[in-house]
Amino acid sequence: MTLNERLIEHLVWTEALKTPRIIEAFQKIDRKYFVTQNLSDYIYNDAPLPIGKDQTISQPTTVAFMLELLEVKEGDSVLDIGSGSGWTTALLGSIVGESGQVRGLERIGALVEQGRNNLRQFDLKQADIVRAKEQLGQPGKTFDAILVSASASEIPYKLLDQLNIGGTMVIPVCNSILKFKKLSSTEIKKEEYPGFVFVPLIAGEGID
Repeated sequence: MTLNERLIEHLVWTEALKTPRIIEAFQKIDRKYFVTQNLSDYIYNDAPLPIGKDQTISQPTTVAFMLELLEVKEGDSVLDIGSGSGWTTALLGSIVGESGQVRGLERIGALVEQGRNNLRQFDLKQADIVRAKEQLGQPGKTFDAILVSASASEIPYKLLDQLNIGGTMVIPVCNSILKFKKLSSTEIKKEEYPGFVFVPLIAGEGID
Protein backbone atom coordinates (compact mmCIF):
# COMPACT_ATOMS: atom_id res chain seq x y z
CA MET A 1 0.00 0.00 0.00
CA THR A 2 1.36 3.40 -0.98
CA LEU A 3 1.45 6.35 1.41
CA ASN A 4 -1.27 8.06 -0.59
CA GLU A 5 -3.45 4.94 -0.33
CA ARG A 6 -2.89 4.95 3.42
CA LEU A 7 -3.94 8.59 3.61
CA ILE A 8 -7.09 7.86 1.62
CA GLU A 9 -7.84 4.85 3.81
CA HIS A 10 -7.55 7.13 6.85
CA LEU A 11 -9.87 9.72 5.29
CA VAL A 12 -12.45 7.05 4.45
CA TRP A 13 -12.17 5.49 7.92
CA THR A 14 -12.80 8.87 9.59
CA GLU A 15 -15.72 9.43 7.17
CA ALA A 16 -14.19 12.62 5.80
CA LEU A 17 -14.27 10.91 2.39
CA LYS A 18 -17.46 9.14 1.33
CA THR A 19 -18.28 9.75 -2.34
CA PRO A 20 -16.69 7.36 -4.88
CA ARG A 21 -15.95 10.10 -7.42
CA ILE A 22 -14.16 12.22 -4.80
CA ILE A 23 -12.23 9.20 -3.52
CA GLU A 24 -11.16 8.50 -7.12
CA ALA A 25 -9.96 12.11 -7.44
CA PHE A 26 -7.79 11.72 -4.31
CA GLN A 27 -6.33 8.55 -5.83
CA LYS A 28 -5.46 10.32 -9.11
CA ILE A 29 -4.36 13.69 -7.72
CA ASP A 30 -1.62 12.80 -5.25
CA ARG A 31 -0.83 15.53 -2.73
CA LYS A 32 2.91 15.03 -3.29
CA TYR A 33 2.72 17.05 -6.52
CA PHE A 34 1.55 20.15 -4.62
CA VAL A 35 4.00 20.19 -1.69
CA THR A 36 7.57 21.51 -1.88
CA GLN A 37 10.43 18.99 -1.77
CA ASN A 38 11.77 20.22 1.57
CA LEU A 39 8.53 18.97 3.16
CA SER A 40 8.60 15.55 1.51
CA ASP A 41 8.61 13.77 4.90
CA TYR A 42 5.28 15.39 5.79
CA ILE A 43 3.32 15.11 2.52
CA TYR A 44 0.90 12.49 3.76
CA ASN A 45 0.46 13.84 7.27
CA ASP A 46 -3.11 14.86 7.93
CA ALA A 47 -2.05 18.44 8.59
CA PRO A 48 -1.74 21.76 6.73
CA LEU A 49 1.70 22.53 5.28
CA PRO A 50 3.33 25.81 4.20
CA ILE A 51 3.55 26.49 0.46
CA GLY A 52 5.29 29.88 0.69
CA LYS A 53 4.15 33.50 0.95
CA ASP A 54 2.57 32.78 4.36
CA GLN A 55 0.03 30.45 2.73
CA THR A 56 -0.71 26.76 3.32
CA ILE A 57 -1.99 23.69 1.57
CA SER A 58 -4.95 22.63 3.68
CA GLN A 59 -5.19 19.54 5.87
CA PRO A 60 -6.41 16.56 3.80
CA THR A 61 -9.31 15.93 6.18
CA THR A 62 -10.49 19.51 5.74
CA VAL A 63 -10.17 19.37 1.95
CA ALA A 64 -12.12 16.11 1.83
CA PHE A 65 -14.80 17.49 4.15
CA MET A 66 -15.26 20.63 2.05
CA LEU A 67 -15.38 18.73 -1.24
CA GLU A 68 -18.02 16.41 0.16
CA LEU A 69 -20.09 19.44 1.23
CA LEU A 70 -19.68 21.03 -2.20
CA GLU A 71 -21.45 18.12 -3.94
CA VAL A 72 -19.73 18.73 -7.30
CA LYS A 73 -20.89 16.57 -10.20
CA GLU A 74 -19.42 15.62 -13.56
CA GLY A 75 -19.91 18.46 -16.02
CA ASP A 76 -20.20 21.20 -13.38
CA SER A 77 -18.56 24.61 -13.60
CA VAL A 78 -16.62 25.47 -10.43
CA LEU A 79 -14.88 28.55 -9.06
CA ASP A 80 -12.00 27.74 -6.69
CA ILE A 81 -11.05 30.88 -4.75
CA GLY A 82 -7.65 30.80 -3.04
CA SER A 83 -6.24 27.97 -5.15
CA GLY A 84 -2.75 28.13 -3.60
CA SER A 85 -0.49 25.42 -4.99
CA GLY A 86 -3.37 24.02 -7.06
CA TRP A 87 -4.35 20.86 -5.17
CA THR A 88 -8.05 21.71 -4.78
CA THR A 89 -8.21 22.98 -8.37
CA ALA A 90 -6.78 19.70 -9.63
CA LEU A 91 -9.06 17.60 -7.41
CA LEU A 92 -12.08 19.54 -8.64
CA GLY A 93 -10.89 19.18 -12.23
CA SER A 94 -10.77 15.43 -11.79
CA ILE A 95 -14.25 15.38 -10.25
CA VAL A 96 -15.98 17.48 -12.96
CA GLY A 97 -14.25 15.60 -15.78
CA GLU A 98 -13.64 16.79 -19.33
CA SER A 99 -17.21 18.06 -19.70
CA GLY A 100 -16.81 20.41 -16.71
CA GLN A 101 -14.70 23.47 -16.02
CA VAL A 102 -12.74 24.69 -13.00
CA ARG A 103 -11.36 28.20 -12.65
CA GLY A 104 -8.84 28.66 -9.85
CA LEU A 105 -8.26 32.17 -8.49
CA GLU A 106 -5.11 33.09 -6.58
CA ARG A 107 -4.01 36.60 -5.56
CA ILE A 108 -0.27 35.84 -5.11
CA GLY A 109 1.61 35.80 -8.40
CA ALA A 110 4.25 33.29 -7.33
CA LEU A 111 1.53 30.84 -6.25
CA VAL A 112 -0.32 31.34 -9.54
CA GLU A 113 2.79 30.12 -11.36
CA GLN A 114 3.37 27.34 -8.84
CA GLY A 115 -0.23 26.18 -9.19
CA ARG A 116 -0.11 26.28 -12.99
CA ASN A 117 3.11 24.27 -13.05
CA ASN A 118 1.60 21.70 -10.71
CA LEU A 119 -1.53 21.39 -12.88
CA ARG A 120 0.62 20.69 -15.94
CA GLN A 121 1.60 17.36 -14.39
CA PHE A 122 -1.96 16.15 -15.04
CA ASP A 123 -4.18 15.93 -18.11
CA LEU A 124 -6.68 18.47 -16.85
CA LYS A 125 -7.49 20.77 -19.75
CA GLN A 126 -10.73 21.63 -17.97
CA ALA A 127 -8.89 23.32 -15.08
CA ASP A 128 -6.85 26.51 -14.97
CA ILE A 129 -5.56 29.09 -12.48
CA VAL A 130 -5.51 32.85 -13.02
CA ARG A 131 -4.31 35.84 -11.04
CA ALA A 132 -7.02 37.38 -8.87
CA LYS A 133 -7.81 41.07 -9.18
CA GLU A 134 -9.76 43.48 -7.00
CA GLN A 135 -13.33 42.22 -7.19
CA LEU A 136 -14.29 39.16 -5.19
CA GLY A 137 -14.80 36.09 -7.32
CA GLN A 138 -15.58 36.52 -11.00
CA PRO A 139 -18.43 39.05 -11.36
CA GLY A 140 -20.56 38.66 -14.47
CA LYS A 141 -20.22 34.88 -14.52
CA THR A 142 -22.04 32.16 -12.62
CA PHE A 143 -21.00 28.71 -11.45
CA ASP A 144 -22.54 25.47 -10.26
CA ALA A 145 -20.24 25.46 -7.24
CA ILE A 146 -17.90 27.88 -5.48
CA LEU A 147 -15.17 26.73 -3.10
CA VAL A 148 -13.30 29.24 -0.94
CA SER A 149 -10.18 28.03 0.86
CA ALA A 150 -9.47 31.08 3.01
CA SER A 151 -11.46 32.45 5.92
CA ALA A 152 -13.66 35.51 5.50
CA SER A 153 -14.42 37.74 8.48
CA GLU A 154 -18.05 37.94 7.36
CA ILE A 155 -20.24 36.24 4.78
CA PRO A 156 -19.43 37.63 1.29
CA TYR A 157 -23.00 37.70 -0.02
CA LYS A 158 -21.88 39.02 -3.43
CA LEU A 159 -20.44 35.58 -4.16
CA LEU A 160 -23.93 34.09 -3.92
CA ASP A 161 -24.86 36.21 -6.97
CA GLN A 162 -22.23 34.21 -8.87
CA LEU A 163 -23.89 30.90 -7.96
CA ASN A 164 -26.37 29.19 -10.26
CA ILE A 165 -29.75 28.19 -8.86
CA GLY A 166 -29.29 24.71 -7.40
CA GLY A 167 -25.61 25.40 -6.84
CA THR A 168 -23.53 25.21 -3.67
CA MET A 169 -20.92 27.45 -2.07
CA VAL A 170 -18.60 26.25 0.70
CA ILE A 171 -16.60 28.91 2.52
CA PRO A 172 -14.84 29.33 5.88
CA VAL A 173 -16.14 32.29 7.86
CA CYS A 174 -14.22 33.00 11.06
CA ASN A 175 -13.76 29.53 12.59
CA SER A 176 -16.64 27.77 10.88
CA ILE A 177 -17.17 26.21 7.46
CA LEU A 178 -20.44 27.39 5.96
CA LYS A 179 -22.39 25.65 3.21
CA PHE A 180 -24.87 27.65 1.14
CA LYS A 181 -27.35 25.95 -1.18
CA LYS A 182 -29.06 28.31 -3.63
CA LEU A 183 -32.60 26.92 -3.81
CA SER A 184 -34.02 29.81 -5.85
CA SER A 185 -33.21 33.42 -6.70
CA THR A 186 -34.54 34.43 -3.30
CA GLU A 187 -34.01 31.37 -1.08
CA ILE A 188 -30.66 30.25 0.33
CA LYS A 189 -30.18 27.33 2.72
CA LYS A 190 -27.25 27.69 5.14
CA GLU A 191 -25.46 25.03 7.20
CA GLU A 192 -22.63 25.72 9.68
CA TYR A 193 -19.79 23.44 10.79
CA PRO A 194 -17.62 25.03 13.53
CA GLY A 195 -14.09 24.24 14.68
CA PHE A 196 -11.78 25.06 11.74
CA VAL A 197 -8.81 27.37 11.20
CA PHE A 198 -7.79 28.87 7.82
CA VAL A 199 -5.52 31.60 6.52
CA PRO A 200 -7.52 34.83 6.06
CA LEU A 201 -9.30 35.79 2.88
CA ILE A 202 -7.67 39.03 1.75
CA ALA A 203 -9.08 41.70 -0.53
CA GLY A 204 -8.14 40.90 -4.09
CA GLU A 205 -9.38 37.29 -4.30
CA GLY A 206 -11.18 38.10 -7.55
CA ILE A 207 -10.65 38.74 -11.23
CA ASP A 208 -11.75 41.47 -13.62
